[in-house]
Amino acid sequence: MSALAPTLQAFFTDRLLRQRQASPHTVAAYRDTFRLLVRFAAERQGREPAKLDLGDLDAPLISAFLEHREHDRGNSVRTRNARLAAIRALFRYAALRHPEHAAIIERVLAIPPKRFERRLVTFLTEPEVAALLASPDRATWTGRRDHALLALAVQTGLRASELLGLRGADVHLGHGAHISCVGKGRKQRITPLTTSVTAVLRAWLAERAPHANDPLFSARTGTALSRDALERRLAFYVAQAGLVCPSLREKTVTPHVLRHTAAMRLLHAGVDTSVIALWLGHERVETTQVYLHADLALKERALARTVPLQTRPGRYRPADTMLAFLEAL
Repeated sequence: MSALAPTLQAFFTDRLLRQRQASPHTVAAYRDTFRLLVRFAAERQGREPAKLDLGDLDAPLISAFLEHREHDRGNSVRTRNARLAAIRALFRYAALRHPEHAAIIERVLAIPPKRFERRLVTFLTEPEVAALLASPDRATWTGRRDHALLALAVQTGLRASELLGLRGADVHLGHGAHISCVGKGRKQRITPLTTSVTAVLRAWLAERAPHANDPLFSARTGTALSRDALERRLAFYVAQAGLVCPSLREKTVTPHVLRHTAAMRLLHAGVDTSVIALWLGHERVETTQVYLHADLALKERALARTVPLQTRPGRYRPADTMLAFLEAL
C-alpha cells in the first residue's frame, strides 16, 4: 500500500478528530478538498487513487490543481486559499510520519496563498432591519419561529452554524438574559440579550417548549433547521421586505450579513472593537477592524472633528509673499 492512503486516513482520524476535535464543517471542507485533489492527481498520473503515493502530490501537481480549480472550475481566490490551507495541514502532518519525503513536503509547504482584493462588508441599516423583522407572518407557527430566529441573529451576531446548533438549554432568560453556545474553534461564548429579544424568545419558548437537548429552531418534524433552509427562508423574507424598503433589493443578504449587521450596530453605539471581537468570537482583534473600514458614518464623524466650527471648507491657499514677510516681522 502507498504512503498516501494511510497518511490521509490517519490525518482525519488522528489529527482532525482526536487531536484537534475539528467541527463537522471543518472535516467536510477538508474531505471535499482531498476528494477533488485525489481525483485530479489520479487523472494526471494515470493510476487508481488508492495506488497514489505521497510523492505523486508534488509542488507542480498541487500548483496545477489550484490553477485548475480557480481558472477552469471558477473557484474564487478565497476558495483557492482554503483548498491550499487544507493541503498544507495534511503535509505538515505527513512531515512527522514520512521524513523520507521531506524535500517534496517542504516544496509544497512553500506554495504561498494568493492575495486578493478585500471588499467592504455588507450590512443592513436600521430601516432595513425593521423591514426584515416585520416580514415574517407572526400569525403562523413558521412566521413566529422565523421572527425569533432573525431577531436573535441580528442582535447577537451568531454564525449560522451557531444559530442552528442552539438547544433549549442554551437559552437563559432570567436575570442577565443571555445565549450560550460553542462557536468556531470550540470556544464557548456567552452573548447577552436585549429586553425586546428576550421577550420574543420567552414567547417562542412558551410555544415551542423544547427539552434541554431539543433544537431551539426546528422544522415541523422536530429536527434542526438545515443551512439551506435558513438561507431559503432569509431570501424569502428579504424579497418581502424589499417591497417596503427598496434599498434591500440592491443588497445580497446572507446569514453572515446579519452577523455583520450586529457588529455595525455595536460599532455605531460606540462599543470598542476589542469588545466587539469578544462578542463575535473573533480569534484576533484585527479581524474586527474590517468594520471600521466599512463604517462611512464613523469616518464622517472623525472628519467633522478635524474642521473648526463655522469654517467654510475649501482648499489651502498660501499667503501672499509680501504680506507673509510683513506679518512675520
